[in-house]
Amino acid sequence: MSGGGVEMATSGAPDPGLYGPGSVTWQCHGDPMMWIAGVRALYLQALHPLAVRGVMENSDFRRDAWGRLLRTADFVGTLTYGTSEAAELAGARVRGIHRKLSATDPATGERVPVDDPGLLLWVHCAQIDSFLHVLRRSGFPLTAAQADRYVDENRVNARLVGLDPAEAPADTTALAHYFERIRPELAAGPDAHAVDDFLRGPPVPPLLVPGRNLLWRPLAGLAYGSLPGYAHRLYGRPAPAPRVVTRHLRLTGRVLRGIPAGLRWQLPPGHILKAMRRMGPDSRPSAYTLRTSAAILDRPGRA
Repeated sequence: MSGGGVEMATSGAPDPGLYGPGSVTWQCHGDPMMWIAGVRALYLQALHPLAVRGVMENSDFRRDAWGRLLRTADFVGTLTYGTSEAAELAGARVRGIHRKLSATDPATGERVPVDDPGLLLWVHCAQIDSFLHVLRRSGFPLTAAQADRYVDENRVNARLVGLDPAEAPADTTALAHYFERIRPELAAGPDAHAVDDFLRGPPVPPLLVPGRNLLWRPLAGLAYGSLPGYAHRLYGRPAPAPRVVTRHLRLTGRVLRGIPAGLRWQLPPGHILKAMRRMGPDSRPSAYTLRTSAAILDRPGRA
């Protein structure tokens, strides 16, 4: 520790991790709408029959879905705000688990390793697309160039789960092209509908049912509504008109962002607060940082 309370790496300088405060990802992942984006990612990922079969065969999704969601949030938080060593170790653990697992292809009956590059790429792209889509649609300020940077930066995430970063989309155009290519492979079979049923009404103790219906269902409904139209058609459930969904996303974003960040970031496991102690108060994730950066870059004479 330094005299100012900032944790130092062995070189004497604080370790920014794999992204660092100068990245778009660092600013984005501190936003509370990431939780709704995470639910959207689950909905989208479940539309790949082999990917969702891997989840069903290798985990007790219905009993441990909350744990799975929290572990995913912990993993994303470690990769974004943890030290380089912590992020690399987290990635190694995930790759080690995936190497031992396989799933039955519903179409062929063959066993396929869950670390198959095609499956890893689908999970990665569905996640990154969901994070970016919900953030932007809910009013988080990102220019087109910053959105491209976000996609490019998260090829680090792709590497840590076992993908060749060169195979992952490097900008929003490449990400959109990926979804155009993969759409014929998507379907909503029994596994996808099981995920849908769970997310619409996850099991809770009887005393918590009113709270679930009041708080969770609207947020899960918002995540579902933010899916692309083809996903609604595959699931067979209608969604509100896009303009209505956008309005609700923006309203929800304003409400959640109105909760003091210091309070929100107290929730376990507290990656952001740990990162700020390590890097100093100037590392605080903020949409203002992105607005300032965009204003500088957009001045006359700048690219």
